[in-house]
Amino acid sequence: MVCLEKLNNLAQNLNSEHIDLPSIFLGKGVIKEITNYLKQNEFQHITFVVDNNTFKAAGETIKSNILNEGFEAHVVVLTDNGNQQVIADEQTLVELFTKTPMDTDVYIAVGAGTIHDITRFCAYYMKLPFISVPTAASVDGFTSKGAPVILKGVKETLQTSSPIAVFADTDILASSPKELTAAGFGDMIAEYTSLLDWKISAWIGHEPYNQQAAEITKDALQLCVDHCEEIANHSSYGLEVLMKALIESGLVMLLLNYSRPASGAEHHLSHYWEMSLLKNGKKQLLHGAKVGVASTIIIDEYKNKLATKNVDSFTGTTLGQRLTQHWQEIMTVIDDLPSAVEVAEMLSLVHGPSKVEELGLEKELVLESLQNAHTLRERCTGLFLLNTLLSPNRIIGL
Repeated sequence: MVCLEKLNNLAQNLNSEHIDLPSIFLGKGVIKEITNYLKQNEFQHITFVVDNNTFKAAGETIKSNILNEGFEAHVVVLTDNGNQQVIADEQTLVELFTKTPMDTDVYIAVGAGTIHDITRFCAYYMKLPFISVPTAASVDGFTSKGAPVILKGVKETLQTSSPIAVFADTDILASSPKELTAAGFGDMIAEYTSLLDWKISAWIGHEPYNQQAAEITKDALQLCVDHCEEIANHSSYGLEVLMKALIESGLVMLLLNYSRPASGAEHHLSHYWEMSLLKNGKKQLLHGAKVGVASTIIIDEYKNKLATKNVDSFTGTTLGQRLTQHWQEIMTVIDDLPSAVEVAEMLSLVHGPSKVEELGLEKELVLESLQNAHTLRERCTGLFLLNTLLSPNRIIGL
């Protein structure tokens, strides 16, 4: 099960005792416990947030169970776009706002990442609690407050609401498509580079850093690496391991109130690709699939480009002085990263894409993202360094 003791210790050390961690139910058949949870919390009017697939996967069963116990249930089936996908954009957010009955006591988000992002956004602004029911072990954001939404074509992550409870039923997770499980593994494997970027942001950008949180995130990542074959086999145990890691990663972000441990330059590449696909009306790719492949690219960039830079001539700026001071530490952590080939092999083993070509992205877009994606977030990542201080054309101070 999820190790809440480590997370509670982190909360105490952060003076975040006021943040109530969600109740976690992880295992076979746990959706049967939702009815009792609703009774204990005296909820009566329930609004489900689903799409057509997730309603069939779990929503219909949960709705039937609670109706038999006298609850009132309202179902909002979110409208998909021309690519048969639900997108967390203004149109869909407004759809949920307007279709939510005024007497709603609680939302139940049934689905993967996007449905949760839409629900947490609306729950926050409507001042309603929400319950998480993942239908696939596909992202690490189920327990976090961050809601990545598309506003005027630009992807922004807003801090909104975390769920009050998570019911992750391994029977349901095991029936999900393997590509969704591979996406969840990709989201975790991307923490190789996000954890490194977090250190760079602390050393060079003087951004907040917490060693205890980093260790919890690193342990969750290692758990997935150690059980890669079980996850690849889509076994109940493998899915429980992956979901445990995804939940713990999300809880770390919840307690810190930012996403740095699990979101670095690889996520910035992914966001850049996503906005390009949206702009051109193309079908969206799974988040974890994108960040998994992006992590192999970033590892290559860091090992083959960042590690070859000479920083001796950049001591004249504040940023350059910090870079020189911590350069050897950065090189050591980069050297400790697995190779891009090793990461790609793990992604392939779990039936996920491991190359840009498998994502169907154009080479020009990838090259463009390597030059511009660092501008999407105000974070001092290795990609930021490559495009600013260590670029032959652009030198800045910080």
